[in-house]
Amino acid sequence: MMTLEPPRKLAASARKTEQGTDAEVWRALGLSRSGLSRFLRTAQAAVGLDGEVDVLLASDRTLRRLNRTFRGKDKATDVLSFPAVEELAGQYAGDLAISLDTAKKQAIEHGHTLRDEVRVLLLHGLLHLSGMDHETDRGEMAAREVVLRTKLRLPDGLIARAAAPQKQKERRRVALRRKVAS
Repeated sequence: MMTLEPPRKLAASARKTEQGTDAEVWRALGLSRSGLSRFLRTAQAAVGLDGEVDVLLASDRTLRRLNRTFRGKDKATDVLSFPAVEELAGQYAGDLAISLDTAKKQAIEHGHTLRDEVRVLLLHGLLHLSGMDHETDRGEMAAREVVLRTKLRLPDGLIARAAAPQKQKERRRVALRRKVAS
């Protein structure tokens, strides 16, 4: 199930009328419930994750509250994953929460649509629900994300973006060493 709790700023145009329908709010955001649901099913199959996944698309405020409550981190984040308890494995995979505020900022920063950014975040969250963790593994999640992003025709993912500044710094250091040596 996909639940949309649109951030006030992003859905203001759709809410100006009291008759603003759910579809109008989705349209105002440039998103489609059915399109994201189809992508979620496709990505879930590609990840090999069985069971239902519920997705909440919300604001930075909501993600900050969830992050503080469940992870002890008092800040907004782009995506949170809440795996289901083992007793429900196969029937229910877990929940994902995505900040549309942060997704919109990241989409602008990386030159793609909000739709594509939400898809990147869905894939990242699904990998976490499948048990992967880029903070503790040895690059397995990053490698898997690259393969799946290519398969699903998505732009750079979260892990690749986080690694990019380090690679740029290293390239600058190498270039500076060469310049000094010559």
